[in-house]
Amino acid sequence: MPKLPVVSGDQLIKLLLKLGYEIVRQKGSHVRLRKITEAGEHNITVPRHNEIAKGTLNDILSKVSVWNNISKEKLIELLEKI
Repeated sequence: MPKLPVVSGDQLIKLLLKLGYEIVRQKGSHVRLRKITEAGEHNITVPRHNEIAKGTLNDILSKVSVWNNISKEKLIELLEKI
């Protein structure tokens, strides 16, 4: 698996919006996004920080990968293009 890139919350949110997520609300520096998928409704919270911690990024990408049936490698590749 490729190494996780260093990304900001805004970059990750931009990727999720391209994947069909919509911003539901924001509380402080955390943004809540939602997408209706074949498996149901997926909600995810993204910290809007200058740099997302590696563990947090890995967890978010893992969940998005499962809910959207996209490989984590493909998500990392898309994230690096933003």
